Amino acid sequence: QVQLVESGGGLVQPGGSLRLSCVGQIGTLAMNWFRQAPDKEREWIAGIGSFGQITNYAESVKGRFTISKDNDNNSAIYLQMNDLQPEDSGMYYCNQGGTYGSWGQGTQVTVSS
Repeated sequence: QVQLVESGGGLVQPGGSLRLSCVGQIGTLAMNWFRQAPDKEREWIAGIGSFGQITNYAESVKGRFTISKDNDNNSAIYLQMNDLQPEDSGMYYCNQGGTYGSWGQGTQVTVSS
């Protein structure tokens, strides 16, 4: 298990941006971002390969969100979120290894005017 800590969430108006961070002893592990809105299931939104060269996105965030990795220190991943909308609100989690892998405690994102 890898200990992961997310940060960077907050309250933002529609159309605004936030940058989430996830720090931990990530090394060359593939990593993911998930989110969970109230009364909804947790959904995968972005993934990045071991060396940061391959990225994938859910259709709901493609073109607006960018996942990246700190390849210099292998200790962090990021999620740049642009053009945020109310439906992007929720708790955001970084993850290594899928459902039975390692999870952070989450960081709350609220998009509201």
